[in-house]
Formats: sequence, C-alpha cells, structure tokens
Amino acid sequence: MPSCSAAIPRPSVLIVDRSEDSREVLRTVLEKRGVRTWEATEAQQGVELARRHHPQVIVLDLDAGDAEQDEIRNQYQAESNEHAAYLVVIGRSQSYEQILPKDRILAKPYHYAPLVRTIETLLSSLAGP
Repeated sequence: MPSCSAAIPRPSVLIVDRSEDSREVLRTVLEKRGVRTWEATEAQQGVELARRHHPQVIVLDLDAGDAEQDEIRNQYQAESNEHAAYLVVIGRSQSYEQILPKDRILAKPYHYAPLVRTIETLLSSLAGP
C-alpha cells in the first residue's frame, strides 16, 4: 500500500538571484523544511527553469540580469499564470508593483525570515485545508 506522502507533491521553489550567498542561505532553510529548490543566477535562466520544472513559488531578485525588462517580466507573469505559481520579487520596481500584491514584493535590504515566512504562507495556501 503506497504511503499518503507519495501522493502529495513536494513543495518547490525557484530561486533567481545573482548572489551565491543569498541562494545558499535560502536553499538551506527551505530544504530543511522539505522544499525542493532550483537555482538560477540570471533572470532568463530562471524563466527557462520555471518552464521546465513548474515550481510553486518563484523568488526573483531584480538584480538578476534583465529581470526588469518588459519581455522578462511578461515571461515570468505568463509562467506564473499558466502553472499557478506565486511570484515573489526582491527589490523595487513599478512594473512589478503594478502586477503583484504588495505582500509579494520585498524591498532591499531585506531579512530572510520575512521572505521565508512569505514563501511558507504561499506554499501552505496551495496545500489546502
């Protein structure tokens, strides 16, 4: 008889950030909580990983390459909409502020605890009651 946990997909997060230290901290914290992670250093690479793996949450640091270009923003928004992924942005950008709820935009400098809480909240909302 299969276990119940086999039927439940493992939560997943894509981290798009140029900073190796930031990616490592976030990856370590999330993986200790049972979250599967993928990482990208550039915005376009992140789009490609999102298309391939369909993470439930995408954390995008706006310093990651061309993250603020309209084409890249539109690709993240399309991937988010198509696969019901939550997009969380680190940094300030009027274009992202127009398409995302305020609680999914973290200004810099930021602390990891509020970011991790935001990710956990979003992942738990996908798990249902």
